[in-house]
Amino acid sequence: MTLAIDVRGLNKSFGDKHVVQDVSIQVEQGRICGFLGPNGSGKTTTLRMLCGLLTPDSGEGACLGFDILRQAGEIKRRTGYMTQKFSLYEDLTIAENLQFTARVYGLDRRRQRVDSALERLGLSARRGQLAGALSGGWKQRLALAAATLHEPQLLLLDEPTAGVDPLARRTFWDEIHALSGQGLTVLVSTHYMDEAERCHEIAYISYGRLIARGTAGEVADQARLVTLRGEGPGIDRLSGEIDGAPGVDSVAPFGAALHVSGSDRAALETALKPWMRPPYRWTEVEPTLEDVFIKLMKTSQDNFR
Repeated sequence: MTLAIDVRGLNKSFGDKHVVQDVSIQVEQGRICGFLGPNGSGKTTTLRMLCGLLTPDSGEGACLGFDILRQAGEIKRRTGYMTQKFSLYEDLTIAENLQFTARVYGLDRRRQRVDSALERLGLSARRGQLAGALSGGWKQRLALAAATLHEPQLLLLDEPTAGVDPLARRTFWDEIHALSGQGLTVLVSTHYMDEAERCHEIAYISYGRLIARGTAGEVADQARLVTLRGEGPGIDRLSGEIDGAPGVDSVAPFGAALHVSGSDRAALETALKPWMRPPYRWTEVEPTLEDVFIKLMKTSQDNFR
């Protein structure tokens, strides 16, 4: 096993806010690791420390075999970084943006590389279109083309598909898996549970602390949640009455059904006892990653309070 990322005890503060607290993470080469967590949890700060854009206050380790403290420049040259906000030049065309990126990296065969990137991501027919006129999905493709133009060994994606349609998201993830199959290591922060399930493994960061790690199935098992699915006329309207009851960690309508989760089976069944009768029917189901996500959020303390 070759570790692309192997860091321990990362800490970062901004003023009196301890944004990242003792985070340790290892990612094998060629794997896709999803970063989950509520807004303000330190996901972006962690990504920036890994690629050398931020220097940790303390901690140690290596990224792509280079020391994160002493060899940040080497890591930057071998990393592609796609920010949450579109950051290319909107008054340049798609091709001009990629040509500029190729010059910044000092790449050879610039025309060939740009043409190849345009073809791979389906942008060839739009090469002369201004970046500012693109929809969210096409901007996303252009940003990915720019982030991978120099053939990096590590790709960092910060909520890359926020605000794009489902087809564009699927196309994007198909490309990410193709790149991973070629040996590229990918770290991606996301709030979409279906995207998290497409990662080889996930890391849940809550207000600066890494509190869950593993495959989606392993993280769900670690949460030790019991989830009951309720069905019956108007049951989805009961969420307000059930939420917050002792023993209930989360309540979520799923269409006309209701998912209710808790860590203690007896307490959960006691909370639901008033509705454990016709016309309602309850069956135990596997907790979804969203159920786990909500539980972890509710049991975490906001470090900005």
